[in-house]
Amino acid sequence: MKPQILTLDERLANPGDSLPFAGHMDDEGYRLGEHDFALPFGLDFDLVLTNAGEGILVTGIVRGHVQGSCDRCLDMAEFDVVGEVDEYYLFHDPGEVQGADEEDEVDYSLVLPDHSIDLTDALSSAVLMETPYVVLCREDCAGLCPVCGANLNHEDCGHAVQLEREAQRERMESNPFAVLKGLELSDGADS
Repeated sequence: MKPQILTLDERLANPGDSLPFAGHMDDEGYRLGEHDFALPFGLDFDLVLTNAGEGILVTGIVRGHVQGSCDRCLDMAEFDVVGEVDEYYLFHDPGEVQGADEEDEVDYSLVLPDHSIDLTDALSSAVLMETPYVVLCREDCAGLCPVCGANLNHEDCGHAVQLEREAQRERMESNPFAVLKGLELSDGADS
């Protein structure tokens, strides 16, 4: 994402002061794991910055319309993300707190020496947290045929019936009682 730097001014000089801040980022997209996502309309955000005494607390919402490829059929998938921004920017680095475990570490950033804050990571994290791990073009996406690769949302290639028959036959053959199928039982009276 493109850097989103905000210079702090006298409106946030005293503890308790707050400042609403809204904006738009013209980012083209982002990557999460193996997925590349497009942001055709960029990202919009509505934030509130509050001087909390030891730093600036940034809270709010980031929104965007996202496009990517479906994990099942590879067609275009579209969805909206609405992420919650919650970041703390300390004026001074507190150093290591005595007696604090690694699990107890508080997540924070620092106000930059030029008295500005970089909102990029906070906005990016909020978007990433709301991006689904499995992306689908629709909830009931049928995916691709494992035999011929046809998109089963658009056509029925007929391989599904064939695959189901083969799976049924394999289940029947792997049944431990399948060996009894060929067993001929004779009546004890014929002997």
